[in-house]
Amino acid sequence: FLSLVAEFCCGFFVILILGNFWFLAVLYLLWLYLDWDTPCTGGRRYQWVRSWSVWKYFREYFPIHLVKTSDLSPNHNYLLGFHPHGVLVAGAFGNFCTGSVFKNLFPGLTPYLHIMPIWFGCPFFREYIMSAGMVSASKESVSYVLNNKGGGHASIIVIGGAEESLNAHPGSLTLNILNRKGFIKMALKHGAHLVPVFSFGENELFKQVANPKGSRLRNIQEKLQKIMGFALPLFHARGVFQYSFGLIPYRQPIHTVVGSPIPVKQNLNPTTEEIEQLHALYLQKLRKLFEEHKRNYGIPEHKSLIFE
Repeated sequence: FLSLVAEFCCGFFVILILGNFWFLAVLYLLWLYLDWDTPCTGGRRYQWVRSWSVWKYFREYFPIHLVKTSDLSPNHNYLLGFHPHGVLVAGAFGNFCTGSVFKNLFPGLTPYLHIMPIWFGCPFFREYIMSAGMVSASKESVSYVLNNKGGGHASIIVIGGAEESLNAHPGSLTLNILNRKGFIKMALKHGAHLVPVFSFGENELFKQVANPKGSRLRNIQEKLQKIMGFALPLFHARGVFQYSFGLIPYRQPIHTVVGSPIPVKQNLNPTTEEIEQLHALYLQKLRKLFEEHKRNYGIPEHKSLIFE
């Protein structure tokens, strides 16, 4: 969905350049230059955009639900680790960038969904995603959000990143997390409490062409991901009037479960051992969250998370 909107925005910008409105394109480029750092300094959200009626229908289509398991005090800042990435990241977008569901469940907290910096280089599209509450996933951006001394800010990071989307097959429970410890270091440096989040149903929205590790397709996808910074999963789902083939996601319920916070004491210079210990604790809490709720959302008893 974001890719389609981005393509439309880029196409519109090209039309301005090639048409009789090239001066508008020049003015926008000037604005882009002056406003370049905004995605790393909290963005520029507009509640009007977040409250568009279309988002209500977007959430109801699957439908998307946000499940609260514990209170999150607005006196602290939080780093929410979102799992899994899936193909669309629908649970993260639907729950943290639209409507008032998050605000009603966690009053006093402002959510910031961190996405790849590359998206903020797209003309016009960057204005749209910032207005919905999305900001850059750069270290500078995360630090800006978590530096709020009064608390009440929540950074949402999709820990598995683009690489994990290549594992987004129906029924898959594989998470790319064992070597991802940067978010742990950021939480320690800022004293942000860690909160594991698991989105049940995220991998059920699309069917992906078989790409087991070691296969030719997977090797090509991984090479392209390293070059471009984002992955290219080959997926399909349903059409507008039929369920056999298309790019519209299947109507599968998504339940995004927000776990209990892991208290983190600020440590400006954490050691490797301290990072490893907190990372291990986070994995333990994430697995516990999954095990406690999997029965409610159709996961067989014998299935468990796979960390790699």
